[in-house]
Formats: sequence, C-alpha cells, structure tokens
Amino acid sequence: MRPTPLDNTSNEQSLHYQLKSFWRLWPYLWPKDKPTYKVRTFLAMIFTIAGQFIVVAAPFFLGKAIDGLNLQIGNIGLGAAIGWGIIALILAYGGFRLFSVLLSEGREYIFAPVAQYAQRAVATSTFAHLHKLSLRYHLEKRTGGLSRIIERGIRSIDFLFRFLLFNIGPTLLQLAIAGAAFWIAYSWEFALIAVAVVITYIWFTITTTEWRLKFRREMNKQDTEANAKAIDSLLNYETVKYFNAEKFETDRYDGAMEGYQKAAILSRTSLATVNIGQSFLMNLGLVALVLLAAQRVSGGAMTTGDIFAITMVMMQVYRPLNILGFAYREIKQALTDMEKMFALLDIKPEIQDREYAVDIKDVKGAITFENVAFAYEADRQILKDVSIKILPGQTIAIVGPTGAGKSTLSRILFRFYDIKSGTVTVDGKNLTHITQDSLRRAIGIVPQDTVLFNDTIGYNIRYAKPSATQHEIEQAAMAAQIHDFVMSLPKGYDTMVGERGLKLSGGEKQRVAIARTLLKDPAILILDEATSALDSVTEGEIQTALDNVAKDRTTLVIAHRLSTIINADKIIVMEDGHIAEQGTHAQLLKKQGLYSRLWKQQEKVDS
Repeated sequence: MRPTPLDNTSNEQSLHYQLKSFWRLWPYLWPKDKPTYKVRTFLAMIFTIAGQFIVVAAPFFLGKAIDGLNLQIGNIGLGAAIGWGIIALILAYGGFRLFSVLLSEGREYIFAPVAQYAQRAVATSTFAHLHKLSLRYHLEKRTGGLSRIIERGIRSIDFLFRFLLFNIGPTLLQLAIAGAAFWIAYSWEFALIAVAVVITYIWFTITTTEWRLKFRREMNKQDTEANAKAIDSLLNYETVKYFNAEKFETDRYDGAMEGYQKAAILSRTSLATVNIGQSFLMNLGLVALVLLAAQRVSGGAMTTGDIFAITMVMMQVYRPLNILGFAYREIKQALTDMEKMFALLDIKPEIQDREYAVDIKDVKGAITFENVAFAYEADRQILKDVSIKILPGQTIAIVGPTGAGKSTLSRILFRFYDIKSGTVTVDGKNLTHITQDSLRRAIGIVPQDTVLFNDTIGYNIRYAKPSATQHEIEQAAMAAQIHDFVMSLPKGYDTMVGERGLKLSGGEKQRVAIARTLLKDPAILILDEATSALDSVTEGEIQTALDNVAKDRTTLVIAHRLSTIINADKIIVMEDGHIAEQGTHAQLLKKQGLYSRLWKQQEKVDS
C-alpha cells in the first residue's frame, strides 16, 4: 500500500504543522463571496478585545468602593449611610461586569453563523474531495476509519472556535492587560509576578499535556480501529451469520476496545499529576501577590481595596486557566483531528482531468483499446498488449477464466485508472483528452454485485437522473420488468430497500440496477457479469431485460455464463491478461481452443 499524507504520523508531532492546519480555516472565516460574514468576524474580534479591557477594569471600581467605604467608616463610624460616590463605584463595577457579559454573548450571536458556515463548508469540501479520489484510494482505505476522521475533524472546528479564539486567546490578552494595569496602578513587581506565574503555569500545562498526548493518540487509534471493525462486521452481517462468526467478531471488537481501555486508564491517571501542579502554581502566584500587597499596605503605599482589586483581577485571569489543561489537551487533539482532515484534502486524486480535456458530446459509441498494458501494482501485470475495436451499436462479449483481466477493461473505460501504455479512445478521442464527468455520463453499467442506497426503490432508480419524473421512473422500471413487482408492494416506489438493498432479492436488485441504467440512457453500456449470481430462471428473465437495455447501444458484456453471449457480434477470449482468441460463437467453437473448452465445461456443469 502506497503511503499518503494521512499515513504520515511525523507531522502529528509538529505544533507548527498543526497551527498551519488551523490557519487554513481563515478563508472560511473570511469568505471572499460573503462580505457580511467578514463584517461579523471583524465585529466578533472587536467585541472580544473590548470585553477583556472591561473585565480587567471592573475590579478596580470595586476596590475603590471598598477604600471609600473604609474611609467613610473611619471618618463617620459604623452605621452611616453609604455615600453616593461609593454607590456609583459599585454600580460601575456591576455595569462593567454586565457589559462584559453582553459583549461576550453578543460576540457569540454575531459569530455563530460564520462558525456554522465554516463547519459546513469544510465538511462539504472534504466530502466532495473524497469522491474525487481514485478508486485505488477507496479500495485501500476503510470507510469506517475515514468517516471517523471527518467526523472528528468537523467537530474540532467548533471546539477550536470556542476555546482557542474565544477562551485561551482572550485569556492571554486579559493577562497582558492585567499586567499593564498592575504596572501602571501599582508597580512593576506586581506585573512581573502575575505574568511570570501565568507563563510558568502555561509552560507546565503544555509540557505535561504533551507527555500525556501519547496516551490520547493511542486512545484515538484504538477507537478508530474498533469503529472500523464494528462497521465492517455489521456491513457483512449475513456473512458473519453464514459462518457462525459472531463470537469471532465480538472478540475482534473487544480486543480493540481493550487497547482503548488501557490507553484511557493511563490518560486518566496521569491527569492527577497535572492537576496538582497547576493548583500549586496558581495558589503560589496568588499568595505572592497578596503578600506583596499586604507589605505595601502596612507601609501605607497601598490600600486594602487594592488587595481586593488585585485578588479579583487574578481570580478572573485564573478562572479560564482552570480549564487550560483540559482546553490545551482538547485544542491539541482538535488540531491533530483537523490536521488529519486537511491531510485528506491534501491527497491529490490519482486520476485528474488534463488542462486541455474537453467534454465529449453526441457519443456514437466507437471504442478502441490499442496495445493497452496495465498493472494495479508494479509487480502485478494485469493487461498485456490488449487491442480491441468496437463499432457503434455493436455488442462485444469478453470472456475468460477468473483473473484474466475482464473487469479491468470496464474500470479503464470508466477511467478509474490510467493505463501504463497504449491508448483507449471513444469516438476517436483519447480518454485522457476527455473530461471524466462527460465520459462517465456517456457510460452506463449493470454490475454483478448491485449495491443500492438505503432509501426507496424510487430513489435508487431516480439516482441516475435526479430530475426524472415519476412517469420516466415507471417507464424505466417497465423496461426492466420490475414495475409490476414494485406496484404489488404496499408502499410501491416508496418501499425502503434496506442497507445495501438487502431487503430485495438478487434478481430484484438487478432489475432496479437495470432500470436505473435505462433511466440514465447511456450511449455505451457495460454488463459486468450481471447475471452470474442468479439462478437460471431469474437469469432468463433478467437477460430479456438486458437485451432491451442493449438495443441501439454499444454494449460491452463481461460474461461468466457463456450461454448469455452466444448472439454477441464478437466474443473476445482473454487469458492471463492478453487476448487468446476472438470471433463469433460459432467461429470460436470451430477453433476448438480455449473458448470451446470453457463452453464444454459449462455444458457439463449445467447438465
């Protein structure tokens, strides 16, 4: 398996790389085509900055009120009415506190649409990008693992907005403002102690959290593994039942969960060390500031109100720092999750349209494979110098032993892979000169294993043409000989088919696939062993529907049962990646070659 950016764990250790991932969110926070969102982001920043100045200023009013109250008691005595100046200071304190809350909540009100838009835009971009990636990538990756990466990545965006932008960032700004206020109002020693203790606190938290992150990464690894195993097992529910493998699957899942449990225990127990150290530093700083202030008060340089103001300011700074350990762990994890999600976006699709690629229109259906060589891996050659010419409207059958390279031809024609050498053309145009979208619009396929969406029969047929009317859907179903069956169901076309269509029989699923392809109305049709998994009675019924589909189209039939292709215009027999022989059914039987042997073997099986 070739490495991808998603597999590169070295970057996971780099804070610089993860912060680069965070800054990749900026275009979503400052979208070029949404000027109102730019205004919202700007106002949210202004509200955040203004709020921190107000939060730091508020305790000073209360400190002055306490000094005024002490002075009043000293001059007048206990029991005197509170002076208007003291009342004004207390009201100013309350007003500033309320205003800071209004700014904070106002920021949330203003910024919420931007944050939600960013999440939606990133999620949509990631989803769209995954569909652009090559078939090779999706065959090598586990869907369960990918879904978990995307889910955690999107969730991390909301967390980073709330904590990094509106919690940790403002707290650091608040510390800077408090330090400046202490220096101006009192002396540089207060500013030094306040800033030094908080910086030491942050350093300690980051250092110990980095140590603990290895446990969290192991937890995520085991969580992803367990989720992937669970989804894989549940998707293959029938196979599990066929082989009485319930206990085996449960043991596999439990093994992954056991690894998660061990990592989780280490993560939780190591948290105690961090909490003790944080509490020590926090209280050390507060005690040092109060002792220094008390010394100044005893010398007459400061007042008791100043001690109260200093304590209140530092408590406000410490309050968000109380969750710094949690916030840093989650921010670091969120950055890791976002890094993984953006790593998905960094993966370049293996198959891309060339700059000069054009749409193919009015497709006639002439197909040419000329000296085609192809390999999935360098040491595994699949096709060797294959040349096939198909005229518009012809039906060409491809047969041969398993592993001969038959289905590979259809994947190349769809341009799921690019060939190693040779050329493939449609209507004389090289596939690499045609846009993938227009090429695939011109080709329809009825595969051997039809997988349907967990939705209604109508939805699955309409999938080929979302704008189709109900009449068009029913016409396609009639041609596929499934309309009468659908109408016999209580909910008709609104009948749910279940996960992967498991509520329908094999023949019913194939008919839905045929109806879907008919609705698409492609110029080129591929039948990839479309009846090989069906019984002979159902096969005969389906074959009639397939004959209807193939009329007036260029048809490539990849066949397992030779009886279904005896009327083909040409039969191509493949063996070990090359063409062994070709001709009509009658011509190939006369040659007494590989086709003749395959025919005789199938006659024995059928008899």
